[in-house]
Amino acid sequence: MLNTVAIRGYRSLRELVLPLRRLTAITGANGAGKSSTYRALRLLADCGRGEVIGSLAREGGLSSVLWAGPETLGAARAGAPVQGTVRRGPVSLALGFSSDDFGYLIDLGLPVQAGFESRFAQDPQIKREAVFAGPVLRASTTLVRRDGPYAAAEDDDGAAVTLTQGLPSYRSVLAEYAQPAALPELAAVRDRLRGWRFYDGFRADPLAPARCPQVGTRTPVLADDGHDLAAALQTIIESGTGGDDLGAAVADAFEGSTVSVDVREGMFDVQLSQPGLLRPLRSAELSDGTLRFLLWAAALLSPEPPSLMVLNEPETSLHPELLAPLGRLIAAAARTTQVVVVTHSQRLRDALAVLPIADAAAHDDAIEIPLYKDLGETRIDGLGQLELPPWQWGSR
Repeated sequence: MLNTVAIRGYRSLRELVLPLRRLTAITGANGAGKSSTYRALRLLADCGRGEVIGSLAREGGLSSVLWAGPETLGAARAGAPVQGTVRRGPVSLALGFSSDDFGYLIDLGLPVQAGFESRFAQDPQIKREAVFAGPVLRASTTLVRRDGPYAAAEDDDGAAVTLTQGLPSYRSVLAEYAQPAALPELAAVRDRLRGWRFYDGFRADPLAPARCPQVGTRTPVLADDGHDLAAALQTIIESGTGGDDLGAAVADAFEGSTVSVDVREGMFDVQLSQPGLLRPLRSAELSDGTLRFLLWAAALLSPEPPSLMVLNEPETSLHPELLAPLGRLIAAAARTTQVVVVTHSQRLRDALAVLPIADAAAHDDAIEIPLYKDLGETRIDGLGQLELPPWQWGSR
C-alpha cells in the first residue's frame, strides 16, 4: 500500500506531500489543485511505462506545466508583494511515492544541450531516478540510483554496481533495467506503476462506446473508455462471488432491477431488467446516469483488483440518490485495493465515511484530504509542515 505521494513543481503543486490510506478522498474548491493532483498521479504511473516524456509533451511541454510562482513564498507570506527573484535551484518537476516496501523518485528538468541542431531542445530530460526501501530516500536505503546518464544498483554486499554510463536522458531506468531475475526491486516498482488504474469519467452520449454492442472476450479489467462494459460485466458475473456483488450493487442503486448480458453471434450487449417493464432495456436505451453507474460498478468490481485505483469525480452526472450506493461500492472496493477518489460531492464523502486528515488517527483507513490555495500554491487544509509525512527529495 502507498503511504506517501510527493509532487514538486507541477502546476499549482509547488511542493505537495500527500499521506494516503486504504481509501483517500481528495476534496477542495474549484481551482484548489485536485485535477493537478490527479494528473500528477497519472504522470507518475507513466514512468512505469517509459511514457512520461510523451505525456508531458501532450500537456504542452515541461515549461507549460511547471509551477508558475516564485521559487519560494516565505517573503510573500510575511506580507511582501509576490515577485520573482533570482533562481537558486535548477528547473525541476519531481514526483515520487513511498509504500510498505519500496519507494520511487523521478526528477525531470530541461536539457542543457539537446544535441547539435536538435529540434528537441524543449523536451524534458530525466535528471535523477531512485528506487529505495522504507519511507524516505536516504543513501543507506537506496537500491537503484540514476544520475544523468549514469545508473547503478546495490549488490548483496551493499556495494554499487554500475548498470550503465550511457543511459539516454529520455529513457527511464525502470523501462531499461527492470529485470525480475537481476533487479527484482526495480521490476516490482515498474510493475506496480504499470498496474495502477485511472478512471476519469465515462461518456454516456448516444454515440458513447459503452452503448454499442461489442465483440466479447473475457475482460477482467474495464477499459478506461468503457467500450468493453458488457464483456467486463459478464466476466464479473462468471467470477465466483463477483456476480452476487454486482447483483447487490445494481439492486442497491435501482430497486428491484437486475443486470445481464445478451450475446448474439459473439456480440455482447448490456441488459437491465426493471420492475414493471415487459422487456429488459439495452445499453442504447439506458439513461446517462444508469449507464455511468454500471460503468463504475464494472470498474470497481474487477476480478483482478490493482494495487491502486484512482477515480476522478465519479459523481459527475449521477443523480444524488445514486451517490450513496456508489459510495458503498467504492468502500467495498477499498477492502481489496487502495483507492483514491477526487470529488466535489459532500454526499459521496458522507457515503465513504472519510475523516478529515487533521482529525484522523493513525489506524483510520478512510481519510479526506481537503486542498486549498494559498498565494497560488496548493496546500492541505488542517496540516502544518511538521504534520506532513516525512519525505526527502535529495539533490542533483
